[in-house]
Amino acid sequence: MLKYFSERIPATFVYAGIDVERNGLLSGTRGEQIAGRFGMVRTSAFPRGEYWTGLISALEDSLRLHRHQPGTLTGLEEYLHRRTGGMIGSLLRLIRGAAIQAVLDGTEKITRGALGSVGVDIASETAAAPEHPW
Repeated sequence: MLKYFSERIPATFVYAGIDVERNGLLSGTRGEQIAGRFGMVRTSAFPRGEYWTGLISALEDSLRLHRHQPGTLTGLEEYLHRRTGGMIGSLLRLIRGAAIQAVLDGTEKITRGALGSVGVDIASETAAAPEHPW
């Protein structure tokens, strides 16, 4: 079906997956045919820098917490990168969890302490160096 679409429909197709070269989409005879028709764009974690800070700033701008101080999260960009490994999904989970906590506890703001009380995904927890090793 993917081959058929790529040959007949003048459009850009984006397929996403994990380990697609060895499993699923690109494996076997049909997978080889598909691989011959498409290019691969590999993604990875955000490195610290301008784009990472811009992502955090955009997320912070979307917060609707009454007492949150703009710039708080961008000021914590190093901490946020260490906690999330630069992964967007992990960052979203962390900020969303802290925002929900802020609404529920009535503080209506996100602080480093609030972020520290929110767990992130297993991959980020495992990869992050302990902040207070004991």
